[in-house]
Amino acid sequence: MSALVTGDAVVLGLRPARLPSRALALLIDMVVAWAAYLIVSFALLLATASLDDAAQAAIAVALFVLVLVGAPIAVETLTHGRSLGKAACGLRVVRDDGGPIRFRHALVRGAMGVVEVLLTFGVVACIASLVSERGRRIGDVFAGTLVVRERVPAGRAASVPPPPPWLLGRFSGLDLSAVPDALWLAIRQYLTRMGQLDAQVSWTMAVRLADDLVARTGAPAPEGVPPAAYLAAVMAERQTRDARRAFGTAHESAAHASWGGGGRGVAGVSASATAMGGTPTAGPVAPGSLGETRLPGAPTRAATPPRTAAALGAPTAGPGAEPDSPPATGFAPPA
Repeated sequence: MSALVTGDAVVLGLRPARLPSRALALLIDMVVAWAAYLIVSFALLLATASLDDAAQAAIAVALFVLVLVGAPIAVETLTHGRSLGKAACGLRVVRDDGGPIRFRHALVRGAMGVVEVLLTFGVVACIASLVSERGRRIGDVFAGTLVVRERVPAGRAASVPPPPPWLLGRFSGLDLSAVPDALWLAIRQYLTRMGQLDAQVSWTMAVRLADDLVARTGAPAPEGVPPAAYLAAVMAERQTRDARRAFGTAHESAAHASWGGGGRGVAGVSASATAMGGTPTAGPVAPGSLGETRLPGAPTRAATPPRTAAALGAPTAGPGAEPDSPPATGFAPPA
C-alpha cells in the first residue's frame, strides 16, 4: 500500500501494480500497437511502391516512431494514464503524489520505453520492476510516476469510529498545525483496528499516541477523558476543519451531524464508547449517561424556563378585565 496521506488523514487507496499484471497489460498494448503498425505499414507499402528506397526507409522510420512511440504517449496523455491494456487489467499510471499524469510524464515514460521495452524486448523493464519496491520501471523513476491498481476488492476500507458526543467541539481551539502526517496516519490506523487488539495493548498504544499528540499540540489532554476517546475527538476536529475549508459551513454542519451519530443510533455510539473506554448505555440516553456526561469543570446546562402566554405572544388580560372572560378574537358573536 502506498504511504500517501490526504489532508483529512485518510490513506490513499493506491496499491502498486506488480509485474504479472503490468506484463499482461503491456502484452495487450503491444499486440494492439504491432497490429496497427503492420496494417498501416502494408497500406503505405502499397501506396509508396513507386518511391525510391531512401524515401521508403524514411517513411518506415517515421511510421515506427509515430505508431509504436507516439501513439502510446498520446493515449496515456488523453486518458490520464489508462491505455487499452491497463484499462483491461484495472491499472492506471499516476504521479508519485497520486495525481493524474500529464504530457511530460507520458513523454518520459514513452521515451524510456523505447529502450526498456522495444529494443530489449521488455527484459530491462522486467528486471527494474522486480528490483523496485513499488514495481516501477526506469521510465517511472525518471518520470516520477507509479502504476497502481484501480480495481481492488471491496470491503477492506475501515472507517474511524466517532468520538463520544460530549467531546464533539471540545477541541475547536486546538492548534493542529504541528502534527505531522505520519502521526495522523498512526492514529487513524489505531482507531480503525483498536477493536481487534488486546485490551492492555490497545490502552498502551492509545496512551503513547495521545502523549505524542499532546507533545505536538502543546495542550494537555482533558482530565478524565480516555486516551482513545481523546484521539477520536481530535481526529474528528481535524476532519471538520478540512470540511470547513473545502466546502464551507454547510458541509461542516453535515460533518458534525455525522460524527454525532445522527443515523448511527444509540447502539452504535455505545459500541464505540465501549471500545474507547466508556460505559455502554441501553435504551434512551438519560441525563448523566454517555450522551450527557459532564466533564470536570464543564458548565452545567441551564434549565429551560417554562413558556408563558406572554412569551408565546398571546394577549394578556388588562386592568379591569374579567379573569374568566374569553380572549378577544376580533369577531362579534351573533345576536
